[in-house]
Amino acid sequence: MTTQTHIQDAHLDWLEAESIYIIREVIAECNRPALLFSGGKDSVVLLALARKAFQLEGRTLELPFPLVHIDTGHNYPEVIAFRDEQVKKLNAKLIVGHVEDSIKKGTVVLRKDTDSRNAAQAVTLLETIATHGFDALMGGARRDEEKARAKERIFSFRDEFGQWDPKAQRPELWSLYNAKLHKGENMRVFPISNWTELDIWQYIAREKLELPSIYYAHSREIVRRHGLLVPVTPLTPKAPHEQSETVSVRFRTVGDISCTCPVASDAKDPFDIIKETAIADISERSATRMDDQVSESAMEQRKKQGYF
Repeated sequence: MTTQTHIQDAHLDWLEAESIYIIREVIAECNRPALLFSGGKDSVVLLALARKAFQLEGRTLELPFPLVHIDTGHNYPEVIAFRDEQVKKLNAKLIVGHVEDSIKKGTVVLRKDTDSRNAAQAVTLLETIATHGFDALMGGARRDEEKARAKERIFSFRDEFGQWDPKAQRPELWSLYNAKLHKGENMRVFPISNWTELDIWQYIAREKLELPSIYYAHSREIVRRHGLLVPVTPLTPKAPHEQSETVSVRFRTVGDISCTCPVASDAKDPFDIIKETAIADISERSATRMDDQVSESAMEQRKKQGYF
């Protein structure tokens, strides 16, 4: 083993241990926790860490919490198929909150059917929390993704309206977390908050974790729009003046089709992606998310309203 590999493994071991400690702390302190699982790479790593957190003599015990996914109905089919396959393989309980149900109830109102449902997830998430009585949701957000995420604590307190106040966060000195809640309040907990995109891919490579196929290079029809490679789909059609092309791409992050774009890439495996990520000079959300192009405060505003 080279010195560089040893240092990398030691770093991943430290991150893994911290995340497992946080997950166990959630289970010890909270009455009805759940883990957000979309099938995306960060939630795949988070689920792998959760399984390690509940191993006994090398055997993974049944997860003491359900998995939760807030489904916009506009997800890439490869990701939903992967999600269902993983849930079945682990014999886990999956609770799905559908944005479509919120639309039918009138709690979510869109201007037109093709509008992005990404921001609308906050409403459906709060409704799902209320329906099932969750007091803590573990999510795969990382601090290097976006400025607003970097401001948030690992144990993120949400008030009785599901809202986050960045000016009223609880201190986390010496990795001591305050999970005390009053009725109606809840926590969002981010066990991989201190991980980077590069850490995620190095861990995926080391642990040989499965991912949806669209994370790796494949051919896709796109149009170039505002510096992004926008996939041509029924939800994101090309404009009459646009010229489409088929290029080799991969997704750095996956989400609602209406706001998630791929990047040009020939990377076929995690090791190829590690090389690309190591020299990337722009964050994954800045490079791939149409909904974050509106303003620098777009994510923070959504989080204040109850977003992940």
